[in-house]
Amino acid sequence: MGDMIASGILVFGGSGFIGTHMTRKLASEGHSVISVDIRPPREKLDNVRYVTADVRDLSSFDPGMSVERIYNFAAIHTTPGHPNHEYYETNIAGATQITALARKLGVTNIVFTSSISVYGPGEDTKSETTPVAPQSPYGWSKWLAEGIHRTWLEEDAQRRLVIVRPAVIFGPGERGNFTRLAKLMRSGFFVYPGRRDTIKGCFYVDDLIDAIAFAESQSARYILFNGCYPDRYTLEQIIEALRTGHFHKAKTFTVPAFIVLGAARIFGLTSVLGLGIHPDRVLKLMRSTDVVPGWLEAQGQGTRGKLPSAFARWQTATGGRFD
Repeated sequence: MGDMIASGILVFGGSGFIGTHMTRKLASEGHSVISVDIRPPREKLDNVRYVTADVRDLSSFDPGMSVERIYNFAAIHTTPGHPNHEYYETNIAGATQITALARKLGVTNIVFTSSISVYGPGEDTKSETTPVAPQSPYGWSKWLAEGIHRTWLEEDAQRRLVIVRPAVIFGPGERGNFTRLAKLMRSGFFVYPGRRDTIKGCFYVDDLIDAIAFAESQSARYILFNGCYPDRYTLEQIIEALRTGHFHKAKTFTVPAFIVLGAARIFGLTSVLGLGIHPDRVLKLMRSTDVVPGWLEAQGQGTRGKLPSAFARWQTATGGRFD
């Protein structure tokens, strides 16, 4: 391993959305951080070392320091966007390689971001005690990766593991569903695809980071929690919070589901009904991701009514761009 320097923290997937925010927070707290990713970083901080590496093969990876904690945010996650096999290859191999590295380095603390996709689709409300029923390659790969991390945990009584299953995470740098919603509201209108009462579990990225930090501060060896607000916000409540707080002139319309589904079949990859997004993402807006943060609520951490303040924080952080 060579000469060791002061201990630090490894953030795998450090160039991603959540990884970038976690790296920034750790660096601001004075930690020595190594951000590891196959992609270039979104930003470069003075007290962070950025390393290019592929989590599918870490056999020659050397951090050059003793490591006190590992955050595993590395994943293929965009759906649609990848061939099915890539979700398994990256997410399962990454879990295997990162836990193997933890054994090699004697690391006893890992935080792993799984996904609410492990619960599978459905309109029923899902908590941490809900039996898993993944159906997508992404959901299956995350469920299997959870098992790899739990196996690592059980090998040694000194090890600690936090697994968080995030819902839709939004905030600066998200570049996903909520960014698209804000872009549509800025354009002056939003089309509800078939229904307004779709429940969308969500969490502002800084609130997710705080929830992870709270879980790490607890004494339990193993913590599993859903990363989301407890409010069970509907799509309409999300849109109205954006309109009331930031896009007062935006108009909303509801288009029957059969028209949206028909347009999706006809137009394929082209824009549907002016939404400007992939038809599969339109269909996602029609399906609930109804999750509740049972563990956080049990710990007194499930504060309600935070969505408007989250949007306000997002606006401030991006100068009103919501990007």
